[in-house]
Amino acid sequence: MKVLPDGLMADAGKTSVKLKAVEPKSDRRLLLRFSDGTAGVFDFMPFVEAATEMTAPLHDPHFFSQYFIELGALASPNGFDLSAESLHRRLAEAGALRHDAEVA
Repeated sequence: MKVLPDGLMADAGKTSVKLKAVEPKSDRRLLLRFSDGTAGVFDFMPFVEAATEMTAPLHDPHFFSQYFIELGALASPNGFDLSAESLHRRLAEAGALRHDAEVA
């Protein structure tokens, strides 16, 4: 694994995006900023509504606000983690990924 100058990770010709910053928005949404200079607002309500053993705690606003970045991934105190690559891909597929300067 090789670290590139812009903070991206390269592995066998592939570049891995990392989560750089997270900002709260309304209604279980977070603005996610990535190491490739992109950002998007991710809606976590589908996870909350799924109410699985790992996602049910996200219903509590206090618990939801305890997210943090660990090794470039989004993490919560109960071990519910989402990789930056997965979040980035979901935002891109939804057409919600923008260059960081374009995101308000």
